[in-house]
This record gives sequence, structure tokens and C-alpha cells, in this order.
Amino acid sequence: MSGTKRDWNGNAKRRDGPRGPQKPVIKNAYTPMFEALRDELDAHHDRRERIVKASRDITALSKKIIFSLQRVRKIERELPNNIQAEVDSRLADIAKLLAGLAPEIQGINRYRYSRSLMCLEELVEALTFAHYLRTQTLLGPDELASLVEGLVKQGAAPEDAVMANAGDTAGGDAAEPPQPPPADAPTVTLTIDDYLYGVFDLTGEMMRFATTSTALTGTLASSGSDESAMGDGDEAPRTILHDMHELGTFFEMLPVSPGNRFQWEKKLDVTRQSVRKVERLGYDRIVRGSERPKGWVPDLNAEDPAPGEEE
Repeated sequence: MSGTKRDWNGNAKRRDGPRGPQKPVIKNAYTPMFEALRDELDAHHDRRERIVKASRDITALSKKIIFSLQRVRKIERELPNNIQAEVDSRLADIAKLLAGLAPEIQGINRYRYSRSLMCLEELVEALTFAHYLRTQTLLGPDELASLVEGLVKQGAAPEDAVMANAGDTAGGDAAEPPQPPPADAPTVTLTIDDYLYGVFDLTGEMMRFATTSTALTGTLASSGSDESAMGDGDEAPRTILHDMHELGTFFEMLPVSPGNRFQWEKKLDVTRQSVRKVERLGYDRIVRGSERPKGWVPDLNAEDPAPGEEE
């Protein structure tokens, strides 16, 4: 392959004169130190690119899980089979991505690349939303951390061993179960910020779910078939509005970290708007329900009136 340089028209560039001999690279006692720094920076940029790519894919898959869950129409113990199949398929893809991502974010790198790991907030949102639709409860941070670690182990399991075991179980000689990954295998840990900001975003998905389900069913979503959702005596079941009130109150009571004040206040303001929208939705269905046609929902994009002003 010739070393001829060409311009944008494809014509060979004319050299002004013959090239002289290349100057020798001068090395001294500091050269190895700078070469080590160069290699470390190259490794850092390569690692960051791999993390960003995996994070982008995990974010996209998590959003697809949320889109599938928004097709659910009521809170129940089990999701519809077609939606559950979509969720399981995308979680399997996320598990492989997390398993490949885990070795890159061990130790101090977990916090060094925290800005490139925004996908974990989206994953928290998807997992907590799916759990809420099944149980009408909030998934705790410890349970969620165990769930993510389980996904990492699932993604790290050898596929050929799993497929062979599945085939032998269907018919034939029993095969040895696939070996689990070692106990010290790298995993993905969730920080408290990942959890809290993911739950912040969960309130927005709960608001969208409440709007859609109320328009189609005429009532606010609740787990009426779940005895645990029923109160003492003849009290009505707890609705999604009660749950959003509790979440909003929970966030209002938490102290704000000085380093994340801007992001925290921004997400808290969005949560307040989501709670107000579901309140308006519920109040309009009760007060003016008989005046509204079937499928009617309020204009949730309209600005809320300022305090002291009437609509």
C-alpha cells in the first residue's frame, strides 16, 4: 500500500522537496514514566467507550421493558403472558450486558465512571415498575441489589452448558448442572443515588399508568384482588394515588445532598407534578365522573394553577 497523500479530488499531493531522515526519538530517565501515563490514558478512554456503549444498550432495553409494562391495564399478581415474555427476553439481554460491564467497574472505577452509568437508574426504574405492577409495593434497595447481582450471574453463566442441560432434561441422559460463577466474580453494585433517582423516575411511569388505566377502566388502579391491599372492615382498597402520596411524602422528608442539589430538586419538582396530575385525575373522575364520556382524561399538559388561583 503506497504512502501517497491525496487531496479531496483524489489527486496526488505534490511534495515540496525530498524528505529528510527521520529524527531519532530521544529518550531519557523520564520517558518510561510518560509512556506508562500514555498507556494508562489509552486504557481509560478505551474502557470508558466500552462502558458508554454498554450503558446505552442497557438504557434502550430498560426503556423497552417500561414500554411493554405500560400496556398492562391493572395491578395483578402475574403479568400477561405476552408482556412477561417480552420482559424476560429483554432482561436476558441486559444480563449479558451487565456481565460484560462488571469487570470494567470494579473498585474505584465504579465511581470514576458513575456519569457513564446512568443506565442503572433506568434499570432500577424498569425493575421497580414491574414489581409494583405485580405487588403494589416498592422494591427495597437490598432486594433490588440482589436482583441486579442475580442478573449479572445469569449473564455470566456459559450458554453452552445451559443449552446442553436444557436439551438433556427434555429427553436423554441427565447432564451435570452448569457450574455457577465463582463467589469472587465481579458484579455490578448499585449506589444509593442509583436507587433514589430510579424511584424518582418511577413516579412518572406510575402517573402514565394511572392515566391510561383510568381512561380505560373508569377507576384508579388498585390491587382489589389482593387481600393485603384491603383495609380493616369495609374500607376501599389502596389506589395508586395513595401510593404516589406516600412516595412524594417520602422524598419530601429526605435531606438533600449538597453535591446533587440541582439534580435532586429538579427530580423532586417533576415528582410533585406527577402527584398533582394523578390527584386531578382522581378528583375529576369522582366529582365530574357522570359528566364525562367514557375514555375521557384531563389535559395533563395544562399548567397547574398557581397557589391561591382558581382554574
